[in-house]
Amino acid sequence: MTMDYLLWVCSLVVPAVLAVEETLMDSRWATTELAWTTFPESGWEEVSGYDDSMSPIRTYQVCNVRQPNQNNWLRTDFIPRRDVLRVYVELKFSVRDCASIPNIPGSCKETFNLFYYESEGDTATDTSPLWRENPYVKVDTIAPDESFSLLEAGRINTKVRSFGPLSKAGFYLAFQDLGACMSLISVRVFFKKCSTTIANFAVFPETATGAEATSLVIAPGACVANAMEVSVPLKLYCNGDGEWMVPVGSCTCVSGFEPSSDGTQCQACISGTFKSKFGEGSCAPCPSNSHTGSRGANVCPCQNGFYRADSDPPESPCTTIPSAPRNVISSVNETSLSLEWEEPEDTGGRGDLVYNVVCKKCLRDRSPCTRCDDNVDMAPRRLGLRQRKVVVRNLQAHTRYSFEVQAVNGVSGKPPAPPNYSTVNITTNQAAPSAVPTVHLMRSTSDTLSLSWLPPEKPNGVILDYEIKYQERGQAISHTVTSQHSSAKVDGLRAATPYVVQVRARTVAGYGRYSNPMDFSTSLHSDPQKSVQDQLPLIIGSASAGLVVVVALVVIAVVCLKKQHSGSELEYTEKLQQYISPGVKVYIDPFTYED
Repeated sequence: MTMDYLLWVCSLVVPAVLAVEETLMDSRWATTELAWTTFPESGWEEVSGYDDSMSPIRTYQVCNVRQPNQNNWLRTDFIPRRDVLRVYVELKFSVRDCASIPNIPGSCKETFNLFYYESEGDTATDTSPLWRENPYVKVDTIAPDESFSLLEAGRINTKVRSFGPLSKAGFYLAFQDLGACMSLISVRVFFKKCSTTIANFAVFPETATGAEATSLVIAPGACVANAMEVSVPLKLYCNGDGEWMVPVGSCTCVSGFEPSSDGTQCQACISGTFKSKFGEGSCAPCPSNSHTGSRGANVCPCQNGFYRADSDPPESPCTTIPSAPRNVISSVNETSLSLEWEEPEDTGGRGDLVYNVVCKKCLRDRSPCTRCDDNVDMAPRRLGLRQRKVVVRNLQAHTRYSFEVQAVNGVSGKPPAPPNYSTVNITTNQAAPSAVPTVHLMRSTSDTLSLSWLPPEKPNGVILDYEIKYQERGQAISHTVTSQHSSAKVDGLRAATPYVVQVRARTVAGYGRYSNPMDFSTSLHSDPQKSVQDQLPLIIGSASAGLVVVVALVVIAVVCLKKQHSGSELEYTEKLQQYISPGVKVYIDPFTYED
């Protein structure tokens, strides 16, 4: 059952090719006498005759039926073996029916024997080897299927016998007649071989049959052009009848090539078609937006402006990037934002469309917008959105933002240009400012405190004013004053009293948090020493007046030194009065005038 199944499978995969027969010797080729060796000479006789197609041929005949104990031998010339292990002999002959021959003894035969003798050369003679079964090797006793009588035409029988294994350089055939009346019309010696064939896209060479009729000779195979091995080893078996069977291993067409119509070759895909994988599949037309002008293509390149993603198989069509999202709608709620949009008009021909949202913060000085920091939160996420909505939180109040809604797909990274996007610009609402960082005491009197502070780090809008809250330390009652600037003077305070002071800023959205509490004290005296800032004009004025007096004195001294002392003291005094301003006391050092 198993062998029958294998043979049935082989009939499907191995082309039905008749065995090739190659002739080593054919008596019909002779144009002159064959001159084969006979023993005894009274036995076989060479005569001219005709074959079944009425062509003239040389034949041998024998008919010594009236004489008993016949042993007539006929031996061919030496036949070279040509490395053949097993040979076949085709015999065409006719035999006279013994019953149709009158007055013959019982020794009449209707059969003859076929022998062979191996030799390393053409060494046989009339007496060597001896005319007997050993050293000759008997192949078979040949009997006719039909015999003829005297009144009938000779009926030609055809018999084929084989023998082997052969090992020497050549051999002889010998025919033994033991008392028949027959004619040996032709002798053909040949061997069988499996012809060159192609199976499973592998070519197998011409292979001679094995030594035995049941032998299977292995023939190694090789893939045909543009084919590759898919299972090894590649081999095919040639049986004793010269037929291929039991293929092992196979090849298949490589990418860019398809099986020919007869299934024996791999032919290139024509222009405009491709085959991406090895196998027995056929070439297919190029997918959409792709084309190839060459033969044997395993992929069709994309046309300009179209691409394949790295994960796209060659069989997929070429696609492009999507256009920008449409109709982006924004809704601002204080420092939060909701963005919604519609699908792009052109999705690029793909099913993997997603969206990215890029947040940019824009300053008011017309400088380029910059990416938002990580504090800005987007839900469900920033990148790879499949839904067309996102909620943005933790934005800064009273700040301009620009949002890019990008449409991307699997080929968005292929062109050098960035993805197509739609932009929406928004400004967040004003919010309460952050806390005032710190408060400083600039001046204190017995009933006032002069304060200053820095604006909030996050004003979150336009600062309308500041509220200053103060209370005596340890007291629950507090008081407030407002200021349009980042400084204020709080009056009506008690002398030498510590106060706790806090400041907060206000926008249209309301007040922010108070600053940290600061302790400041008023002065003890009702008319405290002026601060350096208040006394500065007086100091400058006094210094200027003193400088004028000093300059005047220097000038007078220089003038006096140039005068002689011949005048009276009164005269000197009168002159001196000319340079002294009214109301200015002049001190005269008496030691100057000792002389």
